[in-house]
Amino acid sequence: MALVAVEEEGVEAEPEGAGTGPVQPTPIMHWLAGREGPVSGFSQTVVLRVPPGLGLEPLTAAVQAVLDRHDTLRLVCRGLLSAMNIAESNPRPGGPVGGLEVLPAGAVAAAGCVRRVEVVDDLAGAGAGSAAAGWEEAPPAAAVPVTEEAWAVLVSREAARSRAGLDPACGRMVQVAWLDAGPGVSGRLVVTVHHLSVDGVSWRILLPDLFAAWEAAGRGEEPVLDPVPTSFRTWARRLHAEAAERTGELDFWIEILDGPDPRIGRRPLDPGKDVAATVRTLMRTLPPGRTEPLLTTLPAAFHGRANDVLLAGLALAVAHWRRKRGGRGTSVLLDLEAHGREEIFPGVDLSRTVGWFTGMYPVRLDAGTGGWTGESAAAQAIKRVKEQLRAIPDNGIGYGLLRHLNPGTSDELADLPQPQIVFNYLGRVAVAEGDWNLVPADPAEPGGHDPQMPVSHVLEINVTVHDRADGPHLEAAWSWPDGVLGETEVAELADTWFEALGGLAEHGSGGYTPSDLLVDLDQEEIDRIQAAWERR
Repeated sequence: MALVAVEEEGVEAEPEGAGTGPVQPTPIMHWLAGREGPVSGFSQTVVLRVPPGLGLEPLTAAVQAVLDRHDTLRLVCRGLLSAMNIAESNPRPGGPVGGLEVLPAGAVAAAGCVRRVEVVDDLAGAGAGSAAAGWEEAPPAAAVPVTEEAWAVLVSREAARSRAGLDPACGRMVQVAWLDAGPGVSGRLVVTVHHLSVDGVSWRILLPDLFAAWEAAGRGEEPVLDPVPTSFRTWARRLHAEAAERTGELDFWIEILDGPDPRIGRRPLDPGKDVAATVRTLMRTLPPGRTEPLLTTLPAAFHGRANDVLLAGLALAVAHWRRKRGGRGTSVLLDLEAHGREEIFPGVDLSRTVGWFTGMYPVRLDAGTGGWTGESAAAQAIKRVKEQLRAIPDNGIGYGLLRHLNPGTSDELADLPQPQIVFNYLGRVAVAEGDWNLVPADPAEPGGHDPQMPVSHVLEINVTVHDRADGPHLEAAWSWPDGVLGETEVAELADTWFEALGGLAEHGSGGYTPSDLLVDLDQEEIDRIQAAWERR
């Protein structure tokens, strides 16, 4: 190791203001444009439990500090989203796009993004009686706790109001609603950001910054947030340059897409019919005793990651589900979502960069014919899928570059079949009581999309692990457009996936795969050596 180790290159320091100005669209932005529908309300919302004395003035000061520090919260999409299609403004992939611009710090006023909602007056003014409004008893002069059911109704309404207040064409990318329940009662803070400006990883940056800025403002100090080493604007520019260097991957992606993928729905997607308003969602949850091994001991036994196990189970389940309907074959074509912040450029540090970095890329997984019962079958399924995932270069970032940013390869990839299923493992989220902690969202809540936004996949699977007091709970949201699939079909597939995961956890004994080793051995050779070692 000493002979090959090199000193890590330092981060390239950007001058102040490097993140402002015109921004080139990233692959995921082009993907959004390809859906050709209304996207002004396309957003993410998080809900925080906040102290009764949050204060509108310190909250507004904190939001201003966050807006000034994180560039993409000041993104303007003039002439872009108003036409609902990036391709119209930019017919040549990689060409200039008029309208994507980050405004200078201070150009967006937090006062126009923050509002206070008095929960007591709001409920009373709505004419709702104590029971209907969710109060545990008729509200006296002083505030009393609001039931969780009432909070859910209020949060849902205010989130919808915030989405309606977003306007990317005018640079309104952030809306914050403080639901003030009065003295002695923790309120709710509903933070909504347009998806062009934020992703799942970004919230892990934004929320601590918001809290730190609020604390400073509460002390009467001017909030000062840590600098951002690499701007989103710089990252986008580097991606466009990198797209020309990734042509060697083209055959790899063509081979994945150009293969069998029997239709899973009753009919192909119709962008005129299959829109967000028609989407239905089915929830399935695994308790801690069944979730814990899938995240820890089982992937560790195979020197892998949780996604290796989850996707091995999904590949087995989909193949089994198809066979019951007369289908053949064991390979499954999926789109995978990834965080997209790959370490492919020296001198780049995205640890404090907020933006929509999400990567989406196709994979073809084949877990074999053995199923999930029996030690050998379970082990081989996980090993096969693990190696298929490891064969993907740089966690799939090259696909988006070739599909959307390289004019020499984009058409060829666009003409190939696209996956019908998308899978997104969102990771683990701590669920705790007390102020300034996240309030888990209802995964079945239809927010975040404009009702007429076309659906991108026949089946969307979003998986989140919530760490609660009794342990981790794996929660899977299965979403599909009504009329293309039925709830009975989706429920059968969801239950089959959980059955497959249970079988893998019970029978998966572990072992090495070729990507674990520095020597050139195939899986059969590794298994033979490992078996001989275990017999000693």
